[in-house]
Amino acid sequence: MKTGHSIRKKQNEGQRHYRSAICFTSLLLASGLSTLADDSQSQTNAPAAQPTAAAATTPQPAEKGAPLPLHQIEGSGGIFSTLSAYIVNPPRDGELLGRPAVGFAYVNLGHDVNLEAFTITEAPLKRLELGYGWNHLDLGDLPSALYKAIGYHGPNDVQLHNFNARFQVITEGEFDQKWLPAITAGVHYKYNDGIGEVRDAVTAGAGKNLLSIDGLSGNEGADFTLYASKLITQLPRPVLLEAGGRATRAVWDGLGGFTSSYSFVFEGNAVVFVTKSIALAAEYKQQPDDYRAVGPFVRSESDWWTLDAAYVVNTHLTLAVGYGHFGNVLNHEADGVWGITTKWEF
Repeated sequence: MKTGHSIRKKQNEGQRHYRSAICFTSLLLASGLSTLADDSQSQTNAPAAQPTAAAATTPQPAEKGAPLPLHQIEGSGGIFSTLSAYIVNPPRDGELLGRPAVGFAYVNLGHDVNLEAFTITEAPLKRLELGYGWNHLDLGDLPSALYKAIGYHGPNDVQLHNFNARFQVITEGEFDQKWLPAITAGVHYKYNDGIGEVRDAVTAGAGKNLLSIDGLSGNEGADFTLYASKLITQLPRPVLLEAGGRATRAVWDGLGGFTSSYSFVFEGNAVVFVTKSIALAAEYKQQPDDYRAVGPFVRSESDWWTLDAAYVVNTHLTLAVGYGHFGNVLNHEADGVWGITTKWEF
């Protein structure tokens, strides 16, 4: 039985590395193709076509701006784990609907604990953003530790589905008030596919429902967020400040399941635009820690913070890398971890 557990673990590791390699290769390919496309358009030697009278009088769609904000791992506009009050890829002037944006993120949390996220957003209206995020978390050596302790025979990973809807209540500078930040409210439904099987396997091995007893009783929940964003342009370089609150029952954003009661937590980030193409960011995300640690297997959660650097390749593609401190994650500390993230806007 122990041999079978080891074989499954090796198979999962192989599949994980294969998925990550495919995603990273796709990233590089997209970056290369989009850069070549931009170069071919800007460096062509063909003379520019002269606009006709009809074209001069026909309203032209507004040019596309920078592909910001990024996608955060839940599938909404933001940095990595925190949000932004700005809407991702809203309709441009002259367009009825916005265009979709897709993203991918990978985070190595150490001890074979890896997080992958695939995200997509669509803004059908200038103030409305709809998003979905699929998160996959490898449980690392936790299944092996549980097997040795209680004879655990359960999943080696969990999947989290995030369904998001955000509405920009106030646009930045609305009502001719330049000091006014953008303010956006959101609701985020989350379903953890796998945590129920983990709970059942722990119960079967231990003879009692340890996870539910200690507060980790739910498979699904809904978060409610309110964020404000303000771009400060009076400094030597533009600085974006974003802060918000979240009402949540989620443990590790829902990757560890859900508790039975809501907690209100603070989140925020600051972004410095070093150049038109490079931005540096820092973010902080408070965690509710509304459950009891389950021995050495599920430690109490800690607040998150990350330092990030983003590069705008062109008006469609953004690449970013990050260094983070996530405190206790499952049965280990996840400090000094790294990750990559990208987003493509159509």
